[in-house]
Amino acid sequence: MRIIAGKARGTKLKSPSEDMPVRPTGDRVKEAVFSAIQFEIKGRVLDLFAGSGQLGLEALSRGAEHAVFCDNNPDSIELIKENIKRTKSEDLCEVILTDYKRYLRHTCTYKFDVVFIDPPYNTGLSDKALAYLGEGTLLSTDCVVVVECPMDEKKPEETGVLKQKKRYTYSGVSCVVYTRAGRRENE
Repeated sequence: MRIIAGKARGTKLKSPSEDMPVRPTGDRVKEAVFSAIQFEIKGRVLDLFAGSGQLGLEALSRGAEHAVFCDNNPDSIELIKENIKRTKSEDLCEVILTDYKRYLRHTCTYKFDVVFIDPPYNTGLSDKALAYLGEGTLLSTDCVVVVECPMDEKKPEETGVLKQKKRYTYSGVSCVVYTRAGRRENE
């Protein structure tokens, strides 16, 4: 695992150990996702179900101003902290050890510009997180939300204020991009 582009380009990230319940996004899929949202990366980023932290760290490398990493696994939290040190972005990061639901419902006070949702596959957690985010209180007006899931997993066209913009599929993995419904697109 490595940072693909931006100020931390080429930085090698620490990979999770084999016994950790973490499935890092492959470089090819990550590169495709960031190509799709390259003009959307700014402001505050939430890496939900963060695992190794690589998606949030990639966003920081490409110009985001601040990232929050949320995961409920203490081993993942330690891995994220190590990867933050490797990218020298300690001043731009906040690491939260808690369940996604508790964070979104009770702890979070930010509005996010970019959100990555990459939970364990086939658990229904991405749809639940999307539903909470779809309420809109934690999202900026021109936010983008990216959900990673298996290519055969259906995702809602709309949920609350979020509307599916595009679905990209690579190597058996889909990345579904959502934006706020009614948002003006810069295309």
